[in-house]
Amino acid sequence: MSQEMDGATNDIGTGAAVVISFAELFENSCRASTLEHKVVRGKIVDINDNFVIIDVGLKSEGRIALSEFMTSSNKMELKVGDEIDVYIDRYESKNGEIVLSREKALREAAWLDLEKAFNNRTSVTGTICNRIKGGFMVDLVGAMAFLPGSQVDVRPIKDITPLLGIPQPFIILKMDRVRENIVVSRRGILEGANAEERAKVVATLQEGQIIEGVVKNITNYGAFVDVGGIDGLLHNTDISWKRTNHPSEVLTPGQKVVVKIVKFNRETQRISLGMKQLTDDPWECVDKEFPVGSRIVGKVTNVTDYGIFVEIKEGVEGLVYVSEISWKKNISPAKVASVASDLEVVVLDVDVAKRRMGLSVKQLQENPWNGVSDSFSVGQIFESSVSNVADFGIFVNLIEDIDGLVHLNDLSWDQPKDSELAKYNKGDIVKVKVLEIDCEKGRVSLGIKQLTTNPAASNPNNSVALKKGAIVTCVVSEIKDDGIGVTIVGGPQAFIEKIDLAKDREDRRLDRFAVGEKIDAIVTGIDKTGTKVSLSIKALEIATEKKAMEEYGSSDSGASLGEILGVAIGKSSFTKSIK
Repeated sequence: MSQEMDGATNDIGTGAAVVISFAELFENSCRASTLEHKVVRGKIVDINDNFVIIDVGLKSEGRIALSEFMTSSNKMELKVGDEIDVYIDRYESKNGEIVLSREKALREAAWLDLEKAFNNRTSVTGTICNRIKGGFMVDLVGAMAFLPGSQVDVRPIKDITPLLGIPQPFIILKMDRVRENIVVSRRGILEGANAEERAKVVATLQEGQIIEGVVKNITNYGAFVDVGGIDGLLHNTDISWKRTNHPSEVLTPGQKVVVKIVKFNRETQRISLGMKQLTDDPWECVDKEFPVGSRIVGKVTNVTDYGIFVEIKEGVEGLVYVSEISWKKNISPAKVASVASDLEVVVLDVDVAKRRMGLSVKQLQENPWNGVSDSFSVGQIFESSVSNVADFGIFVNLIEDIDGLVHLNDLSWDQPKDSELAKYNKGDIVKVKVLEIDCEKGRVSLGIKQLTTNPAASNPNNSVALKKGAIVTCVVSEIKDDGIGVTIVGGPQAFIEKIDLAKDREDRRLDRFAVGEKIDAIVTGIDKTGTKVSLSIKALEIATEKKAMEEYGSSDSGASLGEILGVAIGKSSFTKSIK
């Protein structure tokens, strides 16, 4: 009996021991589940070639690879017995081990500190590691952050090598714990540091002040100059009194310059600077220094289609307009001068207020047109050579550099203009008559057909009344792309423009006409000599229709225009009546 009790006791004792063991296991399991994904304190119990063995007070030790104790700058010193923070990644791996991480422990601790700094808008310390697309990676000691290229400095930096590997402060712009995304800025730190100094500088600035600055950036329209933490614009027109095509001709980045504050807006903190304002305006006494009529030798600074710019002194330019280059017409400025060459000019006018000076080259020579008025007169007949042939006529040499023009209309009384023009070549000797002389406009009109009598005026059969509104019969003499040439029966030649060939557009086809064909037209214009006549078939059609409507129909008769014209054409007196 006692043996049985003892056995039972033993059995009970054994059972109790089993119950306690499972309880401990259950407690340990619950404790481990609450510690998973947490940072705990552990003790190093062993260190081998690859791993650090750590006891965190659970059923077994965990291990961490030695590589996790390496930082971007050095290796952590470890020894058995040290207590360190570790992160319980998993309570039990497939091998039954506790999975620990030193890196994640540091990251968790770092994130807590970074979130506090982000919320309080305080700076954090980091090190720029390497360049990536769009910016750089920054090690915040436990967390990696992205530094955009635009946030490195207050101004673009071409080379950031001096900034690599150096611990420095940053401001956190954005944090996302779930995505483990951090964006930082170094520029924000610099702007904050400069804000106080900048405010002090702004308080001392005023218009008219002369200060020293450093050229920071150059653009097409000017240069930005740092004048003590704040940038001012030195516009291209304020760099020098002389012409400056681009600021880079005078300035380079990093160059120290002395400038004057031309304009300052304290509200927007915009500063306009000037360099040329440090010297006297060279235009102030130009009108007295170079009065009208002065002869000067200057330096050509620019050559354009409309003239030549000449610098007559430092910062003062004048323009030789194309019409003042030569007494001869249509001379290209590029044939007279080139940039950087010396050119003698005479001053025509000076406008100090507008900073303009008119110069001339041709006024240095005697006006050859004075010789024209002395040597030629209207009605004079002379022989000379053809200097040029143009589409509108021929130029005939009068005296050196002076030509007269025989216009296309003045080549012949009755021959086609194009075929008549084709008879002349450069160098031919021709006899001409002076029709008009205008020395002020530099123009002499000559004529060849005027050497003979107008055949229309000498024709005894000429009974045509050449007056505006008269209807005349013509003979087609030539057909061109823009109209037809005709000879008025018993009168001079004329030309009917294409638009005047018919009232309706479809009837203006040139193939409707043939050389030798007779047509009727109405005179729409005539010059004083009675030789240049303007004709129109279109105007005749309109006049015919109008007359027909007046005599043979009315707006309420119901008759069509075709019916009215049919009746009118049958009347022999109709055509005569509109004359």
